[in-house]
Amino acid sequence: MAKPFIKPVVAAREAAKFVADGSSLMIGGFNFGGAPYTLIDALCESGARDIDLICVDTSYYDTKVKGPVGVARLVTEGRLRSLIASHIGLNKKTQELYTSGKLKVELIPMGTFVERIRAGGAGLGGVLTPTGVDTVYEVGRETLELDGKRYIIERALTAEAAFIRAYKADAAGNLIYYGTNRNFNPTMATAAKKVIAEVDEVVPIGEIDPNSVVTPGIFIDALVIKGKNEYASRT
Repeated sequence: MAKPFIKPVVAAREAAKFVADGSSLMIGGFNFGGAPYTLIDALCESGARDIDLICVDTSYYDTKVKGPVGVARLVTEGRLRSLIASHIGLNKKTQELYTSGKLKVELIPMGTFVERIRAGGAGLGGVLTPTGVDTVYEVGRETLELDGKRYIIERALTAEAAFIRAYKADAAGNLIYYGTNRNFNPTMATAAKKVIAEVDEVVPIGEIDPNSVVTPGIFIDALVIKGKNEYASRT
C-alpha cells in the first residue's frame, strides 16, 4: 500500500496502534539522546506485548534512581519477547532478564548493528564483515572466505514498524535532524514497513531547504508532535 504524500499528524496513542502484540519494532536513539520518548510512552500505555525490539541499547534503569528512561520502560514492564541491541550496560533489568534466560537477547557490535539495518533498507540480503572473526562472537555464525580473508555473514535487519525521532518535518514528511537525532534514526527510517516520526514541529511544504533533507517523505507514514515528557523536551 502506497504511503500518503501529505502525512497525517496523529496523536501518539494512535501511532502506538501500528505496533500489535508480537510485532517487530525498531526504535531510534542511543541512551538518552535522539529517542522518540513520546512514542515510547504511548506504546507502553497501549499495553502491547511480545515485541521483538531492534534498538541499539535499552537506555537507563537502576533501582537506585527514580523510574526507567525511554526504552527501559519496555524492558521493566515486560513488553519484550526478544531484543537485538549493542549495549545493555546501563540497564540492570535487561541484564537480569538476559542472564536468567527470561529475555532472548542478540548482542552485536554497534557498527554491525547499523550496517545490518542499512542493508535491510537497501533491499540487500546482508553484509560481510571481518568484525568478530576469531572471537567468541563468531561461534555459531556463518562465515565466508573471500580473497584469502574470512568474513562473518551478517543478515539484513528489517521490522514491521519503526519509531524514529527527528527535529522538523514538512507536510510531506521530509525530515531534518538536530544533534543526536542523527544517530540511528535516519537508517531505521528506511528499513521498516511503517515508519512514524516524532518531531518538534511540522511546517508547510517549501519551508525546509531540500538540501537539508536527510530522510525523504517517501519513507514516512505518519508524524507525531513531541509531548511534554521530561526527556522529549530536550532531545
